[in-house]
Amino acid sequence: MGIILSIVIGCLAGFVAGKLIKGGGFGFIMNLVLGLFGGVLGGWLFEQLGIQWGGLLGQLGTATIGAVAILWVASLIKK
Repeated sequence: MGIILSIVIGCLAGFVAGKLIKGGGFGFIMNLVLGLFGGVLGGWLFEQLGIQWGGLLGQLGTATIGAVAILWVASLIKK
C-alpha cells in the first residue's frame, strides 16, 4: 500500500477515534495526527497478538483501534 493511502487511512482513523472518545478528543487536527500514530500502534499491537485483518476496512479498523488507544492515554495525561 502506498504511503499516501496510509496517511489517508490514519487521518480517517483519527477522525473516527475523535468521534468515539468522550469529549471529542483534542480537536480536529490533533486527532488526525494522533490517528497517524494510532495506525502504527494498532498495526504493531495486532501483529504482536497474531491478529490479521485484510483489506482496506481491516486496515481502517486496526488504525482506529490504535488511535482510540492513543487518544484514551492522551486524555489521561491531559487531566
